[in-house]
Amino acid sequence: MENKETFDEVALEYEKCRPTYPNEMFVDILNYSKIDKEDNILEIGCGTGQATSGLVNNGYCNITCIELGKNLAQMTSEKFHSYKSIQVINSSFEQWDGKDHCFQLAISGTAFHFIEPKFGYRKVWELLSKDGSIGFFWTIHVPSYDNLHSEIRTHYKDLAPQLDDSKLPTPEETIKERKKITEETGIFNNIIVKEYNWIQTYTSKDYISLLNTHSKHRQLSDDNRKELLDKIKNSIDSAGGLINKDQRVALFLGRNK
Repeated sequence: MENKETFDEVALEYEKCRPTYPNEMFVDILNYSKIDKEDNILEIGCGTGQATSGLVNNGYCNITCIELGKNLAQMTSEKFHSYKSIQVINSSFEQWDGKDHCFQLAISGTAFHFIEPKFGYRKVWELLSKDGSIGFFWTIHVPSYDNLHSEIRTHYKDLAPQLDDSKLPTPEETIKERKKITEETGIFNNIIVKEYNWIQTYTSKDYISLLNTHSKHRQLSDDNRKELLDKIKNSIDSAGGLINKDQRVALFLGRNK
């Protein structure tokens, strides 16, 4: 199981290295939800405010952000301090009492899987207006099998076999399972799944920083993680110092029943 509190330990790296979400996705969310710019938006697990920025850049600023990590919440609060209509609440979504709020849209970026589905989706449903919408999205890992990635995979097999991505569900299986979870709640309809794909190039240093923000890497012992990341960096440096990463984001849209 991933630990949702690990991200707060590496807030600065998270802000610097995590890939941002494509603007096309936010346009799709806003077009689907048909909300006005004055409508209220709930963001669950805002992290350092990357998804918040996507909304703000499109002119939507009435946002209530819920973030468990103290450092992450502080970074988001500071980033949007000039927007009086953006509120950042340092709390878990489970413990936050939002009963006095009503939202026309709820979003969550690579975070909602940390919340028990039956509870989480039901609470969102209760917080939404009768015509409210959800736009939940996840960064999906896409395995690559070129020479460099295959060499890196041997390091995982040797030092952290539980993270060997050739043994994990495929991106298609992961997306199918998330759609099934959303549908089985029975409280959202017109569920649509959209995918966004691109290739991102990292230096060895930036790629290691990216891996260091991943929850499952954070759960390794310090020595184990250092040895693994050092070997990965050496492999990238030996291959020219750059690595291409296939990026995929899956968006799940739904309307309040």
